[in-house]
Amino acid sequence: MRNRWDDTEAARFQGPLEECVYGSRLLGADPALVLHGGGNTSVKTTERDVFGEEVETLWVKGSGWNLATIETAGFSPLDLARTRALAALDELSDTQMMRELRRCLLDPTAPNPSVESILHAVIPDRAVQHSHADAVVAVTNTADGEARIRELYGERMVVVPYVMPGFLLAKACLEFLDRHRGPDTVGMILLNHGIFTWGETTREAYDLMIEAVGEAEAYLAARRTSFPSPAEPPPPVDPVELSRLRADVSRVAGRPMILRRHTDDRSWAFVNDDRLERIARQGPATPDHVLWTKRLPLLGRDVAGYAAEYEAYFERNRDGRDLTRLDPAPRVILDQAWGMVTAGVDVAAADRAADIYLHTIDVIEAAEGLGGYVALGEREIFDVEYWELEQAKLALAGPARRFTGEVAVVTGAASGIGRACAEALLSAGAAVAGFDVADSVVDAFEARAFLGIPVDVTDSEALAGAVAATVERFGGVDMVVAAAGVFPMSAPLADTEAEEWRRAMAVNVDALVSLFGLVHPHLAAAPRGGRVVVVGSKNVPAPGPGAVAYSASKAAANQVVRVAALEWASDGIRVNTVHPDAVFDTGLWTSELVAERAARYGMTPEEYRTRNLLGIEITSAQVARLVTAMLDEPFAATTGAQVPVDGGSDRVI
Repeated sequence: MRNRWDDTEAARFQGPLEECVYGSRLLGADPALVLHGGGNTSVKTTERDVFGEEVETLWVKGSGWNLATIETAGFSPLDLARTRALAALDELSDTQMMRELRRCLLDPTAPNPSVESILHAVIPDRAVQHSHADAVVAVTNTADGEARIRELYGERMVVVPYVMPGFLLAKACLEFLDRHRGPDTVGMILLNHGIFTWGETTREAYDLMIEAVGEAEAYLAARRTSFPSPAEPPPPVDPVELSRLRADVSRVAGRPMILRRHTDDRSWAFVNDDRLERIARQGPATPDHVLWTKRLPLLGRDVAGYAAEYEAYFERNRDGRDLTRLDPAPRVILDQAWGMVTAGVDVAAADRAADIYLHTIDVIEAAEGLGGYVALGEREIFDVEYWELEQAKLALAGPARRFTGEVAVVTGAASGIGRACAEALLSAGAAVAGFDVADSVVDAFEARAFLGIPVDVTDSEALAGAVAATVERFGGVDMVVAAAGVFPMSAPLADTEAEEWRRAMAVNVDALVSLFGLVHPHLAAAPRGGRVVVVGSKNVPAPGPGAVAYSASKAAANQVVRVAALEWASDGIRVNTVHPDAVFDTGLWTSELVAERAARYGMTPEEYRTRNLLGIEITSAQVARLVTAMLDEPFAATTGAQVPVDGGSDRVI
């Protein structure tokens, strides 16, 4: 555990609140302390209100803010006295608590305060830091965890048995602090939950946090036993089988889900450990992880069996309460042949499940060295999973974006129409794998949901590898936009070079046939049905002089689309074509080519760009909007269609 405090950097943060921002970021920067919005911090100050009167103020991390990136705006200023007084109430539901905390706010525009605000208020010290440190949790999550914590810290830590976060936890902590806090006390351990440290300054509270967690790490290191690494590395998985697993998970989830297979050393060793059945069926390291990983992982691939077990767990623990059951799909799948697969409603959720479970593996491994990992009981975990505050969030949640949970492959994604389509699909919630011959596709979009793969689509082996990589990263393929294409240099038919002809056919036709063969089984397994849109050309219905290779190759590709529409309809796959004309913001068009084509028609380049009936210039973004519409519900009953996006062509009409 490394102390990251830098006095030079800290000097940039003036005043107690800004120092708390700096300390919070240090805490949030270490995933062994804080993961994905976990943990919270606070500082107490004295402020003056509009009447000039002094008000003791508790600045506590606001809900929805991440410690690693928090700003001063992420802290909620609360009337300290009123907030502290809430702990004296005999009872208060968590919904009522959040309402009362809103009443305590000194700034009505501030974010909702942390659910542990009352707990921060009852701690008398000025600065408080709270983390879910892996090392501390590993010590507590054992059969004799409380005794080990007392052995490790003695009188320096008040030890509080597990209580669910919120009002009851604040009450319990206040009681234990009153009874057990002594002159040497510097913090508090919440069993199966985490650690609090405090001090006069954030620097002091942070230093004590690092010191305490470091002691726990040293304690574990002296007793740790590691999961032995299997002799063989993770084998390749048939991408089609992974797509089918995704279809099963999506079916029980009631929505498309993202799946990601992991082949890291830690999860592979864990999945192949002889103790897996016992150690993986205990529960999460801390209860709040249940919101992202479910209580238990699926061992093997029997998704229907897991869903039935989850529904029984729900009925067993609901006690007749009117609760909205969450979907019963697994979020972590452990299979000794495949390794670890994580699932989520989108890419961020699937990745978050992986991050959390990898840390859970670390906690389990460390706890096994202390005699065995023991998680909280089923009922305690259920109560967090079905917490009234989480149920309220479900009731208020708006609709997902239209392609959330779905996966699109876009060829030619580095520029032009392909790039515009990839951008539109990302904006609509899809995960996108972009293929392009240009290496720049790797960095085409700074988005977790984008996977850029440099690949020459005419290389069938490389193309197969790109599809397989897409499925490993996202779990399957729901949509394909085939936008990769070439426009050979114009030449009269008699002067057309064989090499240019073959290049046009290889990119515009042969590669399309290869792609279709590779994606078909994945599209057939798509939860909402597979969809394909091929970017054709106005030259299919209305070829132009001097473009025989391009016109013929696009016409051949159009026939491939029509045959696919006939053959794939029984699999629920829709295949359609858009026919753009003169989309000049693409890699196909250079200023020289525009000038050459304009001269053939006796036009200036400006006239050539708007030569359609509507007199408008067609852009890649306009084509992308049509493509995404054709992948969406309005075209659910359409396949084999050819839709122009050309401003109106008298030659076509």
